Amino acid sequence: MEYILAPSILAADFKNLGCEMKKTEENGAEYLHFDVMDGMFVPSISFGMPVLASICGATEQVMDVHLMIKEPIRYIEDFKKAGADLITIHLEACEDVHATIAKIRECGMKAGLSICPETDTEELAPYLKEIDMVLIMSVHPGFGGQSFIPESLSKIRRTRQMIAEQELSVDVEVDGGIYLTNVKDVLDAGANIIVAGSAVFKGDAGENTKNFMEILKSYE
Repeated sequence: MEYILAPSILAADFKNLGCEMKKTEENGAEYLHFDVMDGMFVPSISFGMPVLASICGATEQVMDVHLMIKEPIRYIEDFKKAGADLITIHLEACEDVHATIAKIRECGMKAGLSICPETDTEELAPYLKEIDMVLIMSVHPGFGGQSFIPESLSKIRRTRQMIAEQELSVDVEVDGGIYLTNVKDVLDAGANIIVAGSAVFKGDAGENTKNFMEILKSYE
């Protein structure tokens, strides 16, 4: 199993975004997590296609696009054109989850499916064979800097168990409140892709990335 760090640019200093991204890439972060919020599915509004298109040429990292928006199927093609490599949608935000996943695949991208803290893990079961990644939200989506919800660990464990029961190769990504102090708990529960925002970009992004990568590599 490959262990991957996905720094979330939601916490980055946008005045120095290019430099910050380069630091994470040079120190081993393979993904770059790109949070899109619409002010409807979640209260906040973040950024969209123009920002994604502008940063794609500045890095070789995988563009891990997390759509926290209602009916994301409307924008799948646009995000593909902007440079997305992997698109994660929310189960709770789609009228037809199967059709939305199929649209992502039709556009040649990997597909991820996310659930909010209130959603039962079992609701993922009908979709596991169609996706490349599950994203477990360990905070309430829409705001950065929240504390990790401890109950998320049992959801991670159950998700990994469900994937094993179906004999699938599906990544488990976790997003929210992850720091060097608790990342091992998340990895031990079964996650293999770690999203970290404040823990990477508040301070020296290069050094913080390096510290995360040392832990991730110890699990390989």
